[in-house]
This record gives sequence, C-alpha cells and structure tokens, in this order.
Amino acid sequence: MSTKKIITHRTPADGNIFADLGFAPEEAQRLLAEADMALDKKRALKQTLMTEIVYWIDAHNLKQAEAAEILGITRPRVSDVVNQKTPKFTVDSLVDMVLRTGKRVQLLVQS
Repeated sequence: MSTKKIITHRTPADGNIFADLGFAPEEAQRLLAEADMALDKKRALKQTLMTEIVYWIDAHNLKQAEAAEILGITRPRVSDVVNQKTPKFTVDSLVDMVLRTGKRVQLLVQS
C-alpha cells in the first residue's frame, strides 16, 4: 500500500501564495508586490549580464559553438543566453561567463 501523499492544492500562476499561506489580504498583496519587484530586479540584472555576453560574441564575430567553448558551456546554452532566457541561469553562472570573456564585473549596492 502506497503512503505517497497526493497534492490536492496548487497556487495558480496568477495566484497569491501569501494569501494561500494565511496572510491577511492587505499583507498578502504587499508581500506579493515586494516579491515581484525583487524578481524583476534580478531578471534585469541577468539581462544586463546576458547583453554583455551577446555584445562580446558579436564584437568577436564568434559562432555559438566557438563562444560555447570559451564560455565553458554548451552551444544550446549560448543560444539561451542570446535569446535572453533568464530563468535558465543564475546570476552567478552569468557572472562566470562574463569573466571568461575577459571583462570585469563590479557590483554596486545602493540604499
């Protein structure tokens, strides 16, 4: 007999996980807005790093296979960078790739 628990509830993609966790409606909305803003900022950072990699590829007239070898990734991963598929990458992995291009990466934290 299987004791595997079956998940019967899932938050829809457009739902609010904070409301599902029992936060008051106003608090759930505020937390969701903060989480969305944080995700947008992280996505923008990833896009900036990806854009630098694409500029480097273009400036050196590299084919994706050549860029992949230098960046230490597969050719399909280069395609994902070129097509700005941000969910497929961590900031850390993109920083590593930018460093492999010979560029420096500097992070500035502002309050």
